[in-house]
Amino acid sequence: MPREIVLGNGNMLINLDANANLRDLYFPFVGMENHLVGRKCRLGIWVEGCFRWLDDEHWVKSITYRPGTLVSEMETCHPDVPVQLNVTDAVHYRFNILLRTITLKNRAERPLEVRLFFHNNFYVGGNDIGDTATYDPDPGAMVHYKREHYLLISGYSGHGGIWQYHVQKRFGGEEGSSRDAEDGLLSGNPVDQGSVDSTISFRLNLVAGGNEELTMWICVGESLGEVTELNDLVRESGVHELTRETDTYWRHWLLATGIPFEGLPEELSEALQRSLLVTRTQIDNGGAILAANDTDILETNRDHYSYVWPRDGALVAYALDLAGCHDITSAFFRFSDRTLEPGGYFLHKYLPNGLVGSTWHSRVPDDGGIQLPIQEDETGLVLWALWQHYLQAGNFEVMADFYPTLIKPAAEFMVAYRNPESGLPLDSFDLWEERRGVFSFTTAAVCAGLEAAALFAKMFGDDAFAERWRKSALEVREAMVRYLFDEGRGRFLRGLFTSPSGEYLPDYTLDASLYGIYRFGVFPAGDWRVEQTMRAVAEGLWVHTDVGGIGRYTNDYYFKRSDDIERVPGNPWIICTLWVADWYIGHAENEAELQRGLQLIEWARCHQLPSGVFSEQVHPYTGEPLSVAPLTWSHATFCQVVLHYLEKRKSLSPDLS
Repeated sequence: MPREIVLGNGNMLINLDANANLRDLYFPFVGMENHLVGRKCRLGIWVEGCFRWLDDEHWVKSITYRPGTLVSEMETCHPDVPVQLNVTDAVHYRFNILLRTITLKNRAERPLEVRLFFHNNFYVGGNDIGDTATYDPDPGAMVHYKREHYLLISGYSGHGGIWQYHVQKRFGGEEGSSRDAEDGLLSGNPVDQGSVDSTISFRLNLVAGGNEELTMWICVGESLGEVTELNDLVRESGVHELTRETDTYWRHWLLATGIPFEGLPEELSEALQRSLLVTRTQIDNGGAILAANDTDILETNRDHYSYVWPRDGALVAYALDLAGCHDITSAFFRFSDRTLEPGGYFLHKYLPNGLVGSTWHSRVPDDGGIQLPIQEDETGLVLWALWQHYLQAGNFEVMADFYPTLIKPAAEFMVAYRNPESGLPLDSFDLWEERRGVFSFTTAAVCAGLEAAALFAKMFGDDAFAERWRKSALEVREAMVRYLFDEGRGRFLRGLFTSPSGEYLPDYTLDASLYGIYRFGVFPAGDWRVEQTMRAVAEGLWVHTDVGGIGRYTNDYYFKRSDDIERVPGNPWIICTLWVADWYIGHAENEAELQRGLQLIEWARCHQLPSGVFSEQVHPYTGEPLSVAPLTWSHATFCQVVLHYLEKRKSLSPDLS
């Protein structure tokens, strides 16, 4: 199930599904550690002997965000339960606290006793070995802990705090504490260790037709003292006040971008705001930009997307710089500066704390020997995005710090990592991480990275290196035309495979990533080679079903849902459809041409989840989300393309503000 709601503050990230189940809780880094690893923390209700968990299929729910905030709201009712629930959730913008308010409305014409249950299904530190769960009567809270990870769960209503509790093992045939809740009573075991969970309950009395309210909170920290202090803060300030502060903070965060949201249709403006906010939740305060944090993907690969891909990070940073979020992007470039390998390149991906992540890229080529397990576009795009950051933010002194440690080593690597005969980059893995060769997207990224490095060198008076890198970029661009443009097809190739004898073998596969030849400034949008390439992508990768959208490449295997390649070349991807929109916008010379880009932006907006979350891809026949949701890259690309649209519309119609 996709993550319908994401809430965070850059240190703590909470993911909820459409049933308001907590599914992921990350701390102390966004993306690491996950103290739920996809398991459910469920909310249940008992009324007049009837018990229902909120993930019962008969609940009728709507879940969304308050506009312009990272505060979520759910309204739900059940045919067997005479009580309506309204649930509001927020992660405080500064303190590591999940704040929850539950309003209960009695729909019956009689008084009701209501019991609410919260199941704490934590896997502290990401596994269930050596956990402790204990009820502490002093603060009136349940505490789960292991090593430096502490979670304190409590709540309060007008009828008092935690009413009952139970801690139980969920190992060796034991079902855990949640089953104990289903008769409306908890057994009261106060502590256990190992693989354990807990359930707490609250009792309320509702008059006929009346409302009552319960506030709950989860405090997260690295010691018992820390979470106890946070608990005291909540009890002193109140959940309502802390939620109000968070609501206000995010509204002003959006205002501070300076984006003219009012210049867009209301639905598009709301989608842009939502994408900016969701993107922010996926970024750690230490600079790590995470690809996605939906752990349901573990079911298919026993790994996840909670890593920093330098490419994704660079492209997300570019979008955020367009939005004026320069402090966030500066932190990403500092992260990049710390993680650049001694040889001047980036590896496949990194953990949020900067350590090297898992990989499937081999150091052993098919013909033996040794190869670098890299995607070279990642190195080039960090430099390209860094120059874009400088153009937007103008922080000269910071760039000077990066020049000797990030810019120069990366540029020198890209100069050296080339075929001396062709001038093209040497083989590396493509941006989709599936094949090794020389690809148009990667080559464009290398060219753009070298151009950016040359501009930095010129700015710092390093004229010899400025000329060296500018000349190398020109050689790469000329090699692109010579080797990667196919005269017969009238478009750029996806790439080239290098034979054992060193001969280039063309890869004719139509691929949406060919957009990179334009976006990174190697060729202008109106260059005839770009035009023919992008029109081929727009036509050849369009999904000819009621869903529509642009596929990733012809006969894409990843989450494949159709063998009808003529109609469905691949599942439609949010980013790929938006890439074509971006090219239409860049190419537009009048309002009518600009509308073609807007139509694809609208296609993407219409394929958000009801909460406004974007997935990676959508089902070609049903439109349901596939793979992870939210995908940071999808949201950032939406922001980028809408901002490009606003800029282009203003240039075509200067009277528009």
